[in-house]
Amino acid sequence: MIEEPLNGFTGFARKDQHENIRVPQNVDALKRESKLIYDEEKLDAIPEPERRWAWIEIDRSAIRHNTIDAKHHLRPGCRLLAVVKADAYGHGAVECGKTALAAGADYLGVATVDEGIALRKANITAPILMLSEPPTTAIPLLLSYHVMPAIYTVEFAIAYGEEADLHGMKAPYHLAINSGMNRIGVKAEDVIAFMRKISFHRALELVGTFTHFATADCDETLDYHIQLNRFTAAIEALKTAGIDPGIVHAANSAALYRYPEAHFDMARLGISLYGFHPCRDTMGIADLKPAMSIYSRITAVKVVPMSEGVSYGMNYRSPGSVKICTIPIGYADGLRRGLSGHQNVILDGQYCHQVGNICMDQCMFEVDMRSYGTRPRLDPQIGDKVTIIGDEGDAVCTISEMAFTLGTIEHELTIGFSHRLPRIYV
Repeated sequence: MIEEPLNGFTGFARKDQHENIRVPQNVDALKRESKLIYDEEKLDAIPEPERRWAWIEIDRSAIRHNTIDAKHHLRPGCRLLAVVKADAYGHGAVECGKTALAAGADYLGVATVDEGIALRKANITAPILMLSEPPTTAIPLLLSYHVMPAIYTVEFAIAYGEEADLHGMKAPYHLAINSGMNRIGVKAEDVIAFMRKISFHRALELVGTFTHFATADCDETLDYHIQLNRFTAAIEALKTAGIDPGIVHAANSAALYRYPEAHFDMARLGISLYGFHPCRDTMGIADLKPAMSIYSRITAVKVVPMSEGVSYGMNYRSPGSVKICTIPIGYADGLRRGLSGHQNVILDGQYCHQVGNICMDQCMFEVDMRSYGTRPRLDPQIGDKVTIIGDEGDAVCTISEMAFTLGTIEHELTIGFSHRLPRIYV
């Protein structure tokens, strides 16, 4: 018999010693093999944060507050669209959508057909706008679930109208205008020609017209004003041609707070719905409260002798007189590896430095055991709560700080926190 080579992980050969191990063939067999049979309902009732000591908390009152604050900056009668695409920027589309609507939002905005369907299946009845144009194969879904698409191609518009007419339905849509960002939309100067190609269709119903600003959050304002002027001219051209543009909207979070002239009939609240400023200028205008906090609990505490390394690569070495604490959160959860050694966590109201490379499922932080004046000495224990994002006492750790360290934007980080981290709504 030819022996298999040694297993590189364990150093043991895979030999016949495993031949007598009997593996149950299905879930029922697994239960029968178990010495203790647990009630499934009781198992399901174990809270997610008690299955793994890492979780996200979403503050509904912050979502309400940010919605109301945005409404205060709009003129009376101006609608508000809450953008809940990408699972509400990682915060949970259904919960955040319902909270925003209850606080005064009129519309919800999504990026994909399935995002809209998920909201409908959660019994949300408010208007839902898909901020792009899907493939024609998705048209039955749009009509069935009453999700309004953006339209900017003749082919899609006609197919959408035909399918609706076939079933005696209307085909509501918002016309997307490209005023200069050059991502999607009908060119502003071509809007009348475009409408002449599709407006004959009796099923098509123009509900709104919109554009999107590329630089509303930038210090430079020239490009913003060029886009605004192009969009305004396109709206006037539609009206002159006898076409009602419907609900006119252009302002994203930055423009909502910086440029009242861009409010028109509706404004779209995206990143600021979740408590983040789109740019420095809005910090003196908007009163925003971040909705997301991230917590974990310590799973291991150890004294690491001086000069011994911690984590992959051992590019951190213990200076001595420290305890190294492990928490079960890593880059698979969205705690980016690029943050390794460049961030703090909070334990008992004190900052503690994260050390060593962040692993896929875990990371470590350092607790200095030396005494400094009046600073209380920490005594970390397994099970102690650790704040990764949020505040405790005078200590605060923010997603904005993480984004600055990584050279990116808050959007990318909040969306990147995995659903391995359960969302708890408070």
